Amino acid sequence: MSPGSGASTSLDGGSFDTFFEGWLVRHEHYLEELLTAQQQCSEYQGDDVKDLITRVLSHYQQYFEEKSRVAQRNVFLVFAPTWLSSLECASLWITGFKPGFALRLVFSSVQDLSREQSERIERLMEETKVEERVLNDELARVQESVAAPPLLEMARKQARRTNVEGGREEALLTLRKELEEVVAGADLLRMTTTMKVVEILKPEQNVRYLTAATQLFLNLRNLGLPKDANTKG
Repeated sequence: MSPGSGASTSLDGGSFDTFFEGWLVRHEHYLEELLTAQQQCSEYQGDDVKDLITRVLSHYQQYFEEKSRVAQRNVFLVFAPTWLSSLECASLWITGFKPGFALRLVFSSVQDLSREQSERIERLMEETKVEERVLNDELARVQESVAAPPLLEMARKQARRTNVEGGREEALLTLRKELEEVVAGADLLRMTTTMKVVEILKPEQNVRYLTAATQLFLNLRNLGLPKDANTKG
């Protein structure tokens, strides 16, 4: 279908909304498991903890895989996600969480880091800052190269299924392809950064870190939804 196809936009956005509802239910269940493991650490054996960590990481990986499918069909949808509140959208960096923020969360959630662990996390933060700048620069270049209007404006038009003028369609196709690459790069950085953190931390530390990350996601959502409801009302 063409970039301005209303049917494609509606289908992809709606199908992800449905997926996201189920994903949120599982997200809350994983938070309960993480909290239980954190509070009853003496009752959790090493293999049980490792299994929980693996399942939680797979849960997040599923989100990125589904979002990637949406982006491949219509990348503008992930820049104006209908499944998130306005507050959640305001916190996004290239359609997801900023990897550097996830690293700062390590220091606030894990209080017993060794010197070696702290040094490794700090090095990873510096490396991640460089990668974030590269992706920021690439995103700016993409928009400038096709004389695109502000990305959020373009994303909102696509989400509203606004048709594209004939003379702009070729430029829009180019923009979509290059944005897909930037989003894929940002998602890859998010997942690789998280996996590197998991490798640095001990299992019980990972439980605390993943608990904090999972709680933060839900807290932000619980704050954002009522504000949107009040605005609409």
